[in-house]
Amino acid sequence: MNKFSSVALDFFADPNDSAALVRVLGRVAVVYGGTSAERDISLHSGQAVIGALQAEGVEVIGVDIRQNPIAQLQGIKADRVFIALHGPGGEDGRMQALLEYLQIPYTGSGVAASALCMDKQRTKQVWQSCGLPTPEYAVLTAETDWAVFQQLGPDIIVKPIHEGSSIGMTRVNSVEGLQQAFENARQFDKGVLAERFISGAEFTVALVNGVTLPPIGLKPADAFYDYHAKYFAEDTQYLCPCGLPEDAEARLKNLAAQAFAAVGAEGWGRVDVMADTAGNFYLLEVNTVPGMTSHSLVPMAAKAAGLSFNQLVLAVASQTLP
Repeated sequence: MNKFSSVALDFFADPNDSAALVRVLGRVAVVYGGTSAERDISLHSGQAVIGALQAEGVEVIGVDIRQNPIAQLQGIKADRVFIALHGPGGEDGRMQALLEYLQIPYTGSGVAASALCMDKQRTKQVWQSCGLPTPEYAVLTAETDWAVFQQLGPDIIVKPIHEGSSIGMTRVNSVEGLQQAFENARQFDKGVLAERFISGAEFTVALVNGVTLPPIGLKPADAFYDYHAKYFAEDTQYLCPCGLPEDAEARLKNLAAQAFAAVGAEGWGRVDVMADTAGNFYLLEVNTVPGMTSHSLVPMAAKAAGLSFNQLVLAVASQTLP
């Protein structure tokens, strides 16, 4: 059952009619920061969300979750929580479970879907069971037979299983590179995934309140869309419209919606997709708490759909209403 209100689902019908929504939101806590490797990005996301809510007249308090989260959340007496935490501890079901225990409504997916989407291996297994396309992969360990390179090569992406924002991710094209990339990735996570690199165009598709927003095409100046390209590079190109023919864009949006539903995600999120040179799409991952920084993609897609940043934040916050 969808846990989101009719207010949230209908917000896109008239996003300018926000005064009534602001009145019923009450006191909103924005939880951000945290202790994951994505802390810096979360700090930026949280501040942007706080600023948007304040600008719309919402009573808001920012909570940098680092220690004693139960005491922090009980002390602020919030009516609802906007989760702006990225990575383990905030995007993996733990914060969601805590908020459910405290009986505080929160934005985004529930406990199970959050935990699933934080695990790239199990997300891919769910998609495979549903017949949805995702690149071939192998889980790497210290005991791995490095002949796996022959199975997945000649180009492979190595990434931590439980991190986001491309942290610890490396593209390799040799057995030696694969071994080095494994050592790099396991600094961030005990689980490491090697995935066949899809050579072609990269896209991301945002979904908010049951609406699939216009896809964005990504063109980084370097080899692939890594951490630097996502948050700091000024020469990464973002294409919206994404440059696909109308029928291909429709297929992409439909695939993203299927992928989002298959893992039980709700409310808002972002699905990352690669296309090969033949135009076949491959699912990479789902972000259940996407970034909300100046370089972030969901605000870009929302703008293309006619929503300002403030309206987007209100649309997400509206998910917490009964």
